[in-house]
Amino acid sequence: MTKRVLTFGEMMLRLSSPGHERLFQSPSLVATFGGSEGNAAVALSNYGFDSAFLSVFPDNPIGDAAIAELRRFGVDTSLITRGEGRMGIYYAETGANQRASNVVYDRDYSSIANAGPGSIDFKKAFKGADLLHISGITPALTEKAAELTIECVREAKEAGVTVSCDFNYRGKLWKWGKTPPEVMREVVKYTDIAIANEEDCQMCLGVTADVDVTSGKLDTSKYEALTAKMFETFPHLTHCAVSLRESKSASHNGWGGCLRDKDGFKLSRRYEITDIVDRVGGGDSFASGLIYGLLAYGYENGQKALEYAVAASALKHSIPGDFNRVSVSEVEKLAGGDASGRVQR
Repeated sequence: MTKRVLTFGEMMLRLSSPGHERLFQSPSLVATFGGSEGNAAVALSNYGFDSAFLSVFPDNPIGDAAIAELRRFGVDTSLITRGEGRMGIYYAETGANQRASNVVYDRDYSSIANAGPGSIDFKKAFKGADLLHISGITPALTEKAAELTIECVREAKEAGVTVSCDFNYRGKLWKWGKTPPEVMREVVKYTDIAIANEEDCQMCLGVTADVDVTSGKLDTSKYEALTAKMFETFPHLTHCAVSLRESKSASHNGWGGCLRDKDGFKLSRRYEITDIVDRVGGGDSFASGLIYGLLAYGYENGQKALEYAVAASALKHSIPGDFNRVSVSEVEKLAGGDASGRVQR
């Protein structure tokens, strides 16, 4: 039976400088769409799930184009409502070597930032759903968006739907008043599957770990302690997954992940990514890969789900744009140990 998965959040227009150019180095930008939860919806649809996106879009041609793009990947857009405001924009500049990638947000007064509780019929949306996925980005936008997010996860739990949350701390967004922990600790009350990196745990939830992500080498024992602390602080969690990125340069990262579930702590295999094409959306591909793995292989098969998540995200680093345009067979091949990159004839 096909799993029904919903994601909730904001879709944005992505304007990128060509290749590895600086923004406006040449008088053109590449226009695509993206955003954490939309990226997850596309990936889950690619993996064969019945994937739907919940959001509020502007009622204009840009909103129409975003819906058309989601439909092109088989995402159910029937639950998207139209509201006042605009489509948020983000500008992306892809770094290389020692020059970091950079993101500039232009998303004030977007339709979902203006929306509040009651804007979406969640009771209708959650009928027949197996899982809801959200992130910590939407509640960072405005107080209204935070209230809408809390309404979303509360209604999901009342409907008996499993909730996953990628905490996704965005320091450039949390400007409207409350601190991230004040909001996200309320969201986590309704969360079953927590997905994060070490900064997300600290900044969104106040759960700290002595981790240096700039050293180029990670001490995995500290992540074992971090996930144990997450389970201790939030004992209702069933899974806590943390991505492990060793940032050696903008072009060269070590990549892996870890997972804690009722059976204990698990580490994935590690990938050396030496020629990053686009790392934006890497965390979203990790989250959507974990969701696929847990639903397809079973919640008890955490190690297999983790390996799928890490392999899916490793592949995303080779693809321009926000979306992870890979299939289950491609991910499973890499997760199974075939990293040769040989031409498929």
